[in-house]
Amino acid sequence: MTAVTNHPASQPEPTNEQRRIIYQARRGLKELDFYIDPYVKELYLFASPTEQETFAEMLTYEDPDLLDYFTNQSQPEDKAVWELVNKIKKWRHEQDLV
Repeated sequence: MTAVTNHPASQPEPTNEQRRIIYQARRGLKELDFYIDPYVKELYLFASPTEQETFAEMLTYEDPDLLDYFTNQSQPEDKAVWELVNKIKKWRHEQDLV
């Protein structure tokens, strides 16, 4: 069964900055990759410029902090980052139901 996505089958060509962010998103921590990899592959290039900026900001956080955010152990001071973390978590868990 394939996941249903909200965008066309072909993704737009990423800019050099978007390529840098996509590369930076590769974390190597299984628990983070569960959330971040699918987001990058399916939603990042279609996100608003503001969400893309927030995602880039989120990636500046250390992996242990990100893990705490994604597991609800703590939350960042930046409200936009926290909202994006929750959006990604909600979206990712919905994908598991498809």
